[in-house]
Amino acid sequence: MASTSTNPLLSSAFFGAQSPPTPKTTRPNPRRTHQILSINKNPPASKAALAALLFSAVAQPLPQSLALDTPAPPPQSSPPVLEATKSTSPLPFSQDMLLTAPKPQTQSDLPEGTQWRYSEFLNAVKKGKVERVRFSKDGGSLQLSAVDGRRATVVVPNDPDLIDILAMNGVDISVAEGESGNGLFNFIGNLLFPIIAFGGLYFLFRQSQGGPGGPGGLGGPMDFGRSKSKFQEVPETGVSFADVAGADQAKLELQEVVDFLKNPDKYTALGAKIPKGCLLVGPPGTGKTLLARAVAGEAGVPFFSCAASEFVELFVGVGASRVRDLFEKAKSKAPCIVFIDEIDAVGRQRGAGLGGGNDEREQTINQLLTEMDGFSGNSGVIVLAATNRPDVLDSALLRPGRFDRQVTVDRPDVAGRVRILQVHSRGKALAKDVDFEKIARRTPGFTGADLQNLMNEAAILAARRDLKEISKDEISDALERIIAGPEKKNAVVSEEKKRLVAYHEAGHALVGALMPEYDPVAKISIIPRGQAGGLTFFAPSEERLESGLYSRSYLENQMAVALGGRVAEEVIFGKENVTTGASNDFMQVSRVARQMVERLGFSKKIGQVAIGGGGGNPFLGQQMSSQKDYSMATADIVDSEVRELVEKAYARATEIINTHIDILHKLAQLLIEKETVDGEEFMSLFIDGKAELYVA
Repeated sequence: MASTSTNPLLSSAFFGAQSPPTPKTTRPNPRRTHQILSINKNPPASKAALAALLFSAVAQPLPQSLALDTPAPPPQSSPPVLEATKSTSPLPFSQDMLLTAPKPQTQSDLPEGTQWRYSEFLNAVKKGKVERVRFSKDGGSLQLSAVDGRRATVVVPNDPDLIDILAMNGVDISVAEGESGNGLFNFIGNLLFPIIAFGGLYFLFRQSQGGPGGPGGLGGPMDFGRSKSKFQEVPETGVSFADVAGADQAKLELQEVVDFLKNPDKYTALGAKIPKGCLLVGPPGTGKTLLARAVAGEAGVPFFSCAASEFVELFVGVGASRVRDLFEKAKSKAPCIVFIDEIDAVGRQRGAGLGGGNDEREQTINQLLTEMDGFSGNSGVIVLAATNRPDVLDSALLRPGRFDRQVTVDRPDVAGRVRILQVHSRGKALAKDVDFEKIARRTPGFTGADLQNLMNEAAILAARRDLKEISKDEISDALERIIAGPEKKNAVVSEEKKRLVAYHEAGHALVGALMPEYDPVAKISIIPRGQAGGLTFFAPSEERLESGLYSRSYLENQMAVALGGRVAEEVIFGKENVTTGASNDFMQVSRVARQMVERLGFSKKIGQVAIGGGGGNPFLGQQMSSQKDYSMATADIVDSEVRELVEKAYARATEIINTHIDILHKLAQLLIEKETVDGEEFMSLFIDGKAELYVA
């Protein structure tokens, strides 16, 4: 083997005085580099090195003087093989003496045992005592082979310099190909794997067949077809009809259902049958779910509750299976009540064949129709359902025999709002100045959920202000926060902008107060809230809101009031200095004027004709965009009529403001000083100014 080493020990001891051979120009193999380094670093301490030395002595005998008198060059270390070349005997050095020489006695300083410490391992590597190492697959340990043939194991810490140290000292490095472990453990693992796999498959099969994953079990991944409804044998909802306020008519309808369940003989004696279903219809927040909980608490019969969205799944047929499972449970507990919340999730009208359909939802509603009133009948199970979208329900759901009754849960009136406020004020510390009647009149159109939120926001404001009681001021601030957004207390408002906003809001209030048969002013504020720089609150008529009937004079007054802010800006600051603050007012005026012409028949030129049909129902496959059903000539007439109504309202607002300019200045100055003026203080200005209502 050709060596490229320049180690002086190798050139003098092995080759004597001869010059080193010329190295070959072949490219070194990178995989053998560590072996070359190992030869260069280690002196001839092995049996192979000793044999090479002996062969050199036989083939080319050294002079006696060189063997006896001349000492060998000082080696880097004192390997045992060099001790054999020295002789203290006066006899000449001969071949027989070399061949009959005893074997060298090595004194190893390696650690004892098969488990070395890491520090001992490093010392042995640096001394050249380690030939090769074999790392485990995880790198946490290694197995070494020492120069004397011993093997040991070392636990390796996280040392980034270890590989460099091994390479520099010519140690052969390798990594275990397989995971370290006992063969017995591998055999046991191979034996247990099929048993575990078959056991898991058997467990899943049992769950799919109604085993431990069935009703009352632990559930499982294949338990798709079972209903997720919540069941109560004796409902303890904590809600009774006494806790539901503001829905007297709906309670009356549902009390009959409860009485039928409690006293069925009273009705069957007269030939009456228990209703199959009852549909609760109303805007969001009116208390439909609360009424269902009250029915459950009053009836005292088994009660199932679920959401319609729980029937819909990714796989077709799962919803229908859950409906079957729900009614099977209900029939076993009959008489009982089943409550399905937001039934429009599955009860929407089935597709008309245009644009495909939803197979899962349609199968679910078909199964629901069959369970409620199908071939097998449905005795003793009353279905309560709630929705705020009755217009999209399938007509088959609404026919007699399925949902026999439709109970409308509408927004409460003034008396209902007073009772709702009393219910939601329980447990709250209220001041003596709180008047539920005034709060109810300031909250037209509020639902029960809105009033509950109002009282909660008022309590939060009182706690924020470190108060012990909730006063009318906190309730008023909470109401304004809900309607218009929170106050912008740190908003940077210049004096000029503050003055402009004050005159703008004063214009709204002045025109609204002097218009006949219009809503009274409740409050005026120039404190920025949300996107509004100021607000003027009116107290609408309760009768008008409940009936939904608005006269033509009221709508014309409404347009004039909306334009009062822009007119006040023009009169005080000039038409060149008006701002964009009236943009929302213009949108409101345009919408009201166009509805008066197109829908309400308040135009003499158009007459009693409704034009411009609305968009169709997107769930029925009808057209979604409105299409004009009138000619261009009629469109020109509509535009001219709309413009005429707006110009008339603008002229009325201008006349009122110019006539009562003194009251406008006083009101604007009061707003600049106080930022908020209530309705009573505002009316005192009109009494002092002897203002009169506008007469067309």
